[in-house]
Amino acid sequence: QVQLVESGGGLVQAGGSLRLSCAASRLTFSNYAMGWFRQAPGKEREFVAAITWNGGSTDSADSVKGRFTISRDNAKNTVYLQMNNLKPEDTAVYYCAADLNQYNAYRAARRYEYWGQGTQVTVSS
Repeated sequence: QVQLVESGGGLVQAGGSLRLSCAASRLTFSNYAMGWFRQAPGKEREFVAAITWNGGSTDSADSVKGRFTISRDNAKNTVYLQMNNLKPEDTAVYYCAADLNQYNAYRAARRYEYWGQGTQVTVSS
């Protein structure tokens, strides 16, 4: 059974940084594009960033451009989300997801086959 396990969340002050990690197991990691999504209380899950199988192409939401960076290490079966200059509105549960369509970095959550359990990020003002 495929497993995606997020880590690195926590409580941080506005302006601070966090790096999220998502470790994948029981899948051929390099066959998948990877994405990060988030869901705040009372809101729908939203796209944050995505990366193709080899990191050759990435995409990110306008709300995080210039602050968040997605990357991956296929040797470690891990995808990362570096989050800088965090804002209170970034507070949410962050999820990583895997998409077998490895050549595209899609924004639509429905395209992703596997999901992690999420990690909480809380940004205080």
